[in-house]
Formats: sequence, structure tokens, C-alpha cells
Amino acid sequence: MPSHRYRPRLPGGELAPTPWPVSLYRILNHIAWPLEADAGRWIVLLDRALIFLGFLVFCEHNEVDFHYLMANRRDMDSLLTGMPTYLILVEMQIRCYQLAWHKDRFRALLQRFYAEVYVREEAEPHLFARIQRQMLATRVNSTVYLLTLFNFFLVAVTNVIYHRREMLYKQVYPFDNTQLPYFIPLLGLNFWVGFIITSMLFGELNVMGELMMHLNARYVQLGQDLRRSARRLLEGRGTMDIAASYRQELTHILRRNTALREFGQRMEEEFSLRIFVMFAFSAGLLCALFFKAFTNPWGNVAYIVWFLAKFIELLAFGMLGSILLETTDELGMMYYTADWEQVVNQSQNVGENVKLMKLVTLAIQLNSRPFFITGLKYFRVSLTAVLKIIKGAFSYFTFLNSMR
Repeated sequence: MPSHRYRPRLPGGELAPTPWPVSLYRILNHIAWPLEADAGRWIVLLDRALIFLGFLVFCEHNEVDFHYLMANRRDMDSLLTGMPTYLILVEMQIRCYQLAWHKDRFRALLQRFYAEVYVREEAEPHLFARIQRQMLATRVNSTVYLLTLFNFFLVAVTNVIYHRREMLYKQVYPFDNTQLPYFIPLLGLNFWVGFIITSMLFGELNVMGELMMHLNARYVQLGQDLRRSARRLLEGRGTMDIAASYRQELTHILRRNTALREFGQRMEEEFSLRIFVMFAFSAGLLCALFFKAFTNPWGNVAYIVWFLAKFIELLAFGMLGSILLETTDELGMMYYTADWEQVVNQSQNVGENVKLMKLVTLAIQLNSRPFFITGLKYFRVSLTAVLKIIKGAFSYFTFLNSMR
């Protein structure tokens, strides 16, 4: 099955280089990652059957996690011990299976990205290096999430050392799950759910980050190409055709601008719901995690690492959204300061000068509003939105801590 999963390719047909978190996402998460477009009928049916079985496993975990919360609803400390795993389970069930329902659409977006937007290192080494620096926080976040998963898996080690039969997560079963014929397969399902959830958490963040920062780099490239065109024409000797030549260059760049905005809108359509769900659960999740980390730091190392992972995830995502927002917010000014007035001053063709100024005015108007990723049009993905979520989470924590 892994060989039938989609492998991103460049326009020439060669495999596209993917960062290690995205590669792990592809390998570990069969639910979210799409198949190749030419996958056979039986492969597609098998994939759908596995997705359905996975959905049943998520529902089973949802049930026993919720039973734990109900059984401990009068004990705040125990309740908040199970709350983070339940919240992340519900969040991931919504996000993961919404993506599973639209895997072909996701594959089409990736194909378009690598065909039209992806910045190749050999073609633009400086822009590519800049993207890697911008993505550093998402790579760190991926490592911290893997450490979180490792901390939960230590439960299995302590089971062997101390002869226990505890599940990885806080769960209450309607039968005796400590009997060996039940315990071993249920623990295996715990491991499987952990891999799916963790790979989805860092994998989708890195995919969105790659799309956003390469799109941002293409917008930066527009401004560079526009300035180079003006400089080249102004350094030439012609005066009659300079305005017409510059207008042709500007028209070509505007078409590229339009294509980039269309890609951004397509990206917005793909991720908007999942971003909304992620942000909607973040405040409650941060609150519960910080409460457990604050009240018993030595006994809740897994919750401390998990809190750091979620905190870094939100900050990294907000930072990437702010970078894209800031770049597109400056597009109107980019066209205004693209030396068109010097071209007009040097040109002797009055008619072409008028056409050029009208086109510049149109370019400024078309880019008067910045492009930004949203969560169902309810909020912009930016550091401002992230800081509001963090502020809300600490307000909830203060309230819960006062009730202890």
C-alpha cells in the first residue's frame, strides 16, 4: 500500500524533495494521505475499507475516553488528566476524516503546487534558503510532537517493568480490558491511534507551511522580476517603445499574480475547515495541558512536552500566516513603486504612457486587499489570532486553578 500512495513530482517527472515531517506523514498516515491518481480499483477499495475500519477504531476510542471523563466528572484532577487526550482525539477525528473524504482534491492541490508554485533550490537558492529558515519552527514542532508520542509509549515500558496492564490513554471499558486476549489488541490500537494523530498534527502543519511559504516566495519573486524589468528597460537606449515593453512585462506579471491568488484561494478552500477545528479546540486543550503541567510538573512530563508542542505549533502557524499576510499586503505598494513613473518620463509615446498608467492603477486596485488564510472566514491565521487563543487559554486556566 505505501508504494501506491501519492509521491509528489516536479514538472519534469522527477520525485520532488519533501521535508522529513511530510515524508513521515505520507508513510504513517494512510487515512489522510492520498493514493496515486493511477492506483488500481482494488487498491482504492482496500484503502477505503481501511479508512472505514480506522473510523470505527476512532469511534471506539472516543467512547471509552468519554466514559473515563464521565466516571471522573466529580474529580477535577482526574477529569483534566483525561481531557487533553479526549479533545485531541475528537479534533483529529474531524480533521483526519474530513481530509480522507477529499483525498483526491488534496492530491490535485499538491500536484498544482509542485507544478506551478514550488520554488526549486537549484533555480532560486536564496529564496529556497529563506523558506527553510521560515519553516524551522515547524520542524522543531515535529520533533517535540514525536517526543510527546514517545512519552506516552513509555506507559507500555512501565507495564512490562511493573507488571501492569494500563492503556496508553485514560480510558474506561465496559468490560475487563486487562484480560490478555483483550489487552494486547486494544493496546495495539492505542499505538495505531497515537501514530495517526501525531503524524496528522505535525504532518499537516508542515504541508500547510510549505504551501504558504513557497506561495509567499513567489509573491516576493514578482516584485523582484518587476524591478528587474524596469531597470533593464531604463538602462536601454530606446525611448519610443519603452512604455509598451514595460506594459507587456507588467501584464505578464499580473497574470502570474492572478494565478498565485487563484492557487491561494484553492488552498484556503482545502484547509479552511480543518484550521477552524484546530483553532476551536486549541484554547481548551492548552488550558487542560497547562493545568496538568502546573499542578504536578514532575508527574506529568508527557503533558509538559505536549503543551510545548501545541504552543510551538500555534506560534509557528501564526507566524507563517502573518508572513504571507504581510507580503500580500505590500503588493499594491510594490506596483506603485515599480519605477513606472521613470518609464513614463523616458518614453515619448503619449498613448502608451496613458495605457501603462491605467494598467498600473488596475494592478494597485486588484491588490488593494491582502491575501490571507482563514478558518471558515471567521478569523485570519496570524500571530494576532494565536495570541488571542493563548490569552483565552490562560484565562480558563486561572478560573480552573481558582476552583481547586
